[in-house]
Amino acid sequence: MPVKKPTPIPLELLAPAKNADIAISAILAGADAVYIGASSHGARKDASNSINDIRRVVETAHPFNAKVYATVNTIIYDHEIHEVERLITSLYHAGVDALIVQDMGILRMDIPPIELHASTQCDIRTPEKARFLADAGFSRLVLARELSLKEISEIHEAVPNTPLEGFIHGALCVSYSGDCRASCMTGGRSANRGECAQICRLPYTLTDSHGNTLTEGKHLLSLRDLNRSDSIGDMAEAGISSFKIEGRLKEEGYVRNTVAWYSRILDRVVEGSGGRYVRQSAGESHADFNPSPDKSFNRGFTTYFLSGKAPVKGVASIDTPKATGTPIGKVMKCDNRSITASLSAPLANGDGLGYFDREGQFKGFRLNRANGNRLYPATPQNIPAGTTLYRNRDKEWDDAISSAKTTRTMRLDMALTRTSGSNIALELTSETGVSATVTMDCGDLSEAVTPQEAPRRRILSKLGDTIYRPGKIVDLIGQHFIPASLLTSLRRDGIAKLDSAARMTYRYSYRLPETPEAKYISDTASIHDNVANHLAERFYRDHGVNTIVPAAEVKRPQDENGTMVMTTRYCIRRELGKCLLTPGGRSWDNGPLYLVNGSVRLRVEFDCSRCGMNLYSL
Repeated sequence: MPVKKPTPIPLELLAPAKNADIAISAILAGADAVYIGASSHGARKDASNSINDIRRVVETAHPFNAKVYATVNTIIYDHEIHEVERLITSLYHAGVDALIVQDMGILRMDIPPIELHASTQCDIRTPEKARFLADAGFSRLVLARELSLKEISEIHEAVPNTPLEGFIHGALCVSYSGDCRASCMTGGRSANRGECAQICRLPYTLTDSHGNTLTEGKHLLSLRDLNRSDSIGDMAEAGISSFKIEGRLKEEGYVRNTVAWYSRILDRVVEGSGGRYVRQSAGESHADFNPSPDKSFNRGFTTYFLSGKAPVKGVASIDTPKATGTPIGKVMKCDNRSITASLSAPLANGDGLGYFDREGQFKGFRLNRANGNRLYPATPQNIPAGTTLYRNRDKEWDDAISSAKTTRTMRLDMALTRTSGSNIALELTSETGVSATVTMDCGDLSEAVTPQEAPRRRILSKLGDTIYRPGKIVDLIGQHFIPASLLTSLRRDGIAKLDSAARMTYRYSYRLPETPEAKYISDTASIHDNVANHLAERFYRDHGVNTIVPAAEVKRPQDENGTMVMTTRYCIRRELGKCLLTPGGRSWDNGPLYLVNGSVRLRVEFDCSRCGMNLYSL
């Protein structure tokens, strides 16, 4: 008896979208799915979209079997529950495939049976937490960015039937996502409400408990950007099936570039898997540009903790939170009007350049005109000779990617046959397996004098501005003559019917049942669980929790020793070469350290047992 081959695992490239146009651009560039904020409660207050706009994205995505996920991943207050119920119902009727959520109160709301994904804001970093959320009815778990391949694999073993989503590119939060109250406690703007003030990007003075200054004016909490281009196959082997690009505030060029880049990588992983993996969606993307993540905004790159080893340094971008770009040359001479530089590559009018000044601050300027190695900045500069220049905006490349045409098409197979008498039929089958057949009475099917198959093939292949490209065309009509106008009409009717069939047969997944007897990982829902409404409280009590500590946004914690506002896997000491477990660490006081920027004051305590740190507001 032949051995049945295992079903291929679908892999998904998941792209961010600030708005509908960017979402559609991402799909055309090769994304298998997009995630987009609705009108509210989307964890990015500046990236909200109307239901009509989201419906427009759905109409573009679904013909390719690409998915659309809506973010409803803020915490929710009691007075907002009915508003959120109405929002979710509208998203469901708009055709959204799933919701990405943080607040467990949603599982007790009166909503349609839409599929639910547990956001990275749920702070999923252990097999126990993953197993509980899977039992609670989540169809997918978005894992913490900090996890190693080994930790991902352990979670996959704990929930083998629950798809896992992992981040592969974009900005990094220094804190475990969902477990950060720094912005809320220091400035009243909650990250869990989509209003993060990004205090991690500020410059800080670092002092010890005796008031000694250890370093000054450095961006000690500002991490580099994630780039796991070389680890996609390893992540798939560990159990990741959805590969997520961060960036719902990014512009279209950034999204198009990173999607095209990772789509090519994912294609290579699938092609080299021997049939183990397939792409989740259908279609072939073509971009008239050569993608390169180095060309888009970035703070330098890191793979973070994916290898399982804590990087000695290079996780943070402590000199500046801005994109410095790549070194392009050195200043030879500078006056008020121009800069003479030795350049490693030619520059163009409109390029963005930058340099570090004497105080170590990164300064940027736009180039009005470039004449060989003579540069004319838009604003006067005073740059010492010998200073390295960086290009952080390549104007020509930006223009090329903005004007590039990106298309996505599916293969369309066609079979033209004669049914009875003068009737002919055209059967169309798309790459997704959807079929439609149209028939037509052609009247007198007379014998043609000249061969007809090639002309008919040309007419059937004229797919114009549809989402299809010609595949296999079978013509069984023989030498009978069919007027071009009739064949054109048959093709158009067939495509219209095929599109209608695709809409009607699109397969949704729905919310999974909740296991009532599943017990939460603790008998206390602490401040880390962000309980902000009575439905979330009911959810936790239903699963064995006895004590509920409200979210910081609901009840400000009072602690004379300060409130923990961040827990991180990143370590300032390690980054600066002062790890307490190494000889270099002995030159600094082994007690708490302090970060200060104006009114923002944070105490840093180091947890060497887990190689991380905790930050407290003062």
